Amino acid sequence: MKSNETKKEVVVVLDNVRSVHNVGAIFRTADALGINKIFLCGITPTPVDRFGRERSDLHKSALGAEKSVSWEHHSSTLSLVEQLQKEGYTVVCIEQEKNSVDYKTVTLKNKTCFVFGNEIEGISKDVLEQADQIAEIQMMGEKESLNVSVTFGIMMFRMLDR
Repeated sequence: MKSNETKKEVVVVLDNVRSVHNVGAIFRTADALGINKIFLCGITPTPVDRFGRERSDLHKSALGAEKSVSWEHHSSTLSLVEQLQKEGYTVVCIEQEKNSVDYKTVTLKNKTCFVFGNEIEGISKDVLEQADQIAEIQMMGEKESLNVSVTFGIMMFRMLDR
């Protein structure tokens, strides 16, 4: 990095992602990319259970990345997103919506928050309404979406490998 460049701060919000295996895979990819923090919201599984014990099922797909990537749990995705915006983050939701743009056109700001949603329902409507931008990966086949951890990998490598 050149001395006059500033390192961009990138955080990720998982909005009610259901699968512990998806969360583990996202942690592993986030570690590879140097993501600053993952916020696990709502029903999203955390690396520890309610008794504070490490989750072996998450560890199986994260392979230890749950220990190297900072994380926090929040019950409300919307409240967290509003707080991050107050802290200067630009919030980009990854979702298929009528007003979404091609993910390749998204520009990283100094502080960017990417939101990924539930495997069935996607990102909560109230969070989408709060977003600064909504982006999607264009689908060319018969299926209308990708697995959330695959989407995370494609999107984040594209954004951070510039």
